[in-house]
Amino acid sequence: MPKNDFQPGRRALLKGSLLMLPAMGTGVGLIAKAGADDAPHIDDYTPTFFSTEEWQFILAATDRLIPEDETGAGALGTNVPIFLDLQLGSEYGSADNWYMEGPFPKRAPAAFGYQLPFTPAELYRYGIAATRRYCQDTYQADFSELDAKRQIEVLSGLENGDIHFAPQQGRELPSATFFSFLLKNTKEGYFADPQYGGNKHMGGWKMLGFTGARASFREWVDQYDRPYPLGPVSLSGERG
Repeated sequence: MPKNDFQPGRRALLKGSLLMLPAMGTGVGLIAKAGADDAPHIDDYTPTFFSTEEWQFILAATDRLIPEDETGAGALGTNVPIFLDLQLGSEYGSADNWYMEGPFPKRAPAAFGYQLPFTPAELYRYGIAATRRYCQDTYQADFSELDAKRQIEVLSGLENGDIHFAPQQGRELPSATFFSFLLKNTKEGYFADPQYGGNKHMGGWKMLGFTGARASFREWVDQYDRPYPLGPVSLSGERG
């Protein structure tokens, strides 16, 4: 697969992302529903949260965000869409542990945290539908039907806030916020332990040379110029 111009230096970007994800999952209250032995192939999986149309968007979008290339497996090969489907169908998707009462000030400082009336599940439903509508209006095709270049253009438009979503029942979702959730959750699915549905066979860890849950690797900590030779270990004991 050709390199994705959307994010130069994929290995460097994803390595930096791993360092910013304590416990391998910031925004997601991870729900363990899959193991190494029964991890499905992406083509055989039937989503329980996403509709058929939403699933096609998620497959295409995550493939653009983390494509398979010479550095390692991509989002599809590591079941990132399955991770998203499982988490959005859980209490994370319904924001069970979030304070969701108003007011929701639009210009609140970043330190105030999330300030929108949408649960993650609602945000994804809204964002996917609005993005697909934009693609139909602009290109007369669904996002999943666009070529890679145009998909990247759309994702860049979301990231930069250049695409504007129509209000829904008096509520507005900035396209940049939708993209931020999509990108963050995609990274989480790529790096979380495989028991949470993504990072199939620790493909994300292998790409970085991450040790996973190995009990001891102290002798390798300061050997920056040598790849770790033993491969990662998952929480379930799977060895890479």
